[in-house]
Amino acid sequence: MRALLIAPAGTVTALNLPESGARTAIGNHVGSSEAVDQGLYRPDALLHMHGRGRVIGLDSNLTAWALASAWRGMSLYPFHGAVVVTGRTQGGEVCALDDDLTRHVHAVAQTVRETRQTWQTRLPASNEAAVRELLAYAARDVATNR
Repeated sequence: MRALLIAPAGTVTALNLPESGARTAIGNHVGSSEAVDQGLYRPDALLHMHGRGRVIGLDSNLTAWALASAWRGMSLYPFHGAVVVTGRTQGGEVCALDDDLTRHVHAVAQTVRETRQTWQTRLPASNEAAVRELLAYAARDVATNR
């Protein structure tokens, strides 16, 4: 089953999860044998993350945050640690990620990389301005890849 892994550094890696045992494989990829949280930010996708990522000090995941925020249309709470993106059936089950969602993830990841590079030479006016700028770019990429 096709899925994507978003690392805190912003890299996106293709995964091929087993049909049976997908939840265990997801837990392994996010580094948790216990609590794996699922986030529903659009009806046809799920984001899976370590349930205690922030508490145990995992690195923040700006790319996953930008993706979820763009899909939800608002700035969300921070994400920590690796995040696995899968598809979601109408019944709420995990399924393979389709081509459109795969393009969305890659487009937002590219936008985050480019924005981070820009911020190396031109810092945003404030944290709020940085959030607005990144979300505007991510939302644009999501809209143009539909």
